[in-house]
Amino acid sequence: MRRTASPLSLVLLGLGVFLLVLAPLLAWYVEPRAKRTPVDIDTITVFKGKGSYFDTKKIKTVHNKNLTITRQVRGDVEDSTKEHAVWDVVTSVDPDKSLPAADPHDSLLFTQERWVTDRETNRPVHCCGEKPYFEGEAYLKFPFDVEKRSYVWWDNTLGATVPLTFRGTKKIQGYEGYRFTAKVKPTKTGTRLVPGRLVGQPKRSNVLAEEWYANHGVELVADKTTGRIIYAAVGPRKTLRAPGSEKDATVLLDSKRIAFTAKTQKTQVGLADDDSSRLKLVGTTLPVGAGALGALLTAAGVVLVVRGRRSNSGANGSGGLDSAAEPDRPNGDTSPSALQPTTM
Repeated sequence: MRRTASPLSLVLLGLGVFLLVLAPLLAWYVEPRAKRTPVDIDTITVFKGKGSYFDTKKIKTVHNKNLTITRQVRGDVEDSTKEHAVWDVVTSVDPDKSLPAADPHDSLLFTQERWVTDRETNRPVHCCGEKPYFEGEAYLKFPFDVEKRSYVWWDNTLGATVPLTFRGTKKIQGYEGYRFTAKVKPTKTGTRLVPGRLVGQPKRSNVLAEEWYANHGVELVADKTTGRIIYAAVGPRKTLRAPGSEKDATVLLDSKRIAFTAKTQKTQVGLADDDSSRLKLVGTTLPVGAGALGALLTAAGVVLVVRGRRSNSGANGSGGLDSAAEPDRPNGDTSPSALQPTTM
């Protein structure tokens, strides 16, 4: 008789082997490919704080005023590729009187940018209408799997990179991330033609003044897994100086601290938590679960297959002995070829 295993044992064995193969596939193939910068992003982040700014109507710097930074990031799905993420970024800085700004040019500062990054490493890719040219490892986000080390951050106002120092962990809205800080020393960033009196030279109608920029402090808190920034605070200072002077003559913008609003923090934390949970599910939870369950099912299937074969083997052996015996045949212990006595 042919020896066969039960259908249940084969099903368990097959399913177990499948799960054992699936577990490393999820961890080593699927999860790394899920760590890609999204291209269909559309988010708005808002910073608020107090500070000083140059009021063009009053032609003087006013102090202790509310300031708002609004940044909208939209992914250009059509121009993005499997390797590159293209993001269009609009940023405005406004006092209360220009909110909501009917015209972007009513803002104190208004910029339109186009960021192109490698979707895996977050490094800049210089193509696809990138504006401005930028470098570094972090700006709108950090790379995936943030490390406890210093990163190179791009400061667009400075037009150069700034080292970010790792400062441990910090909880934002109850969600823990990695904290990084930096400062920017006063640096000349350009020139601007202004009335001479703005830089202490009232006798001159126009002067090519120097623009200087500094930052009292940058603080960024990033999600450990996705690199999404869940909290940000900056302290920009923009001033004018007379040519060759070492002293600020006019303050254009100055704030010790402008930070994410509570609403923006909650939104960013929610997005980071969702994305991290999905990556953890694919990269850790499912592979571990699939591996453990696969091992159990495979072991159970093997045991059932072995038992089934032994049972069939025993049944076949008993049937052979029974069929060899002929209890109904007389002299069953005599060979059919033995000579029998006859009469003549």
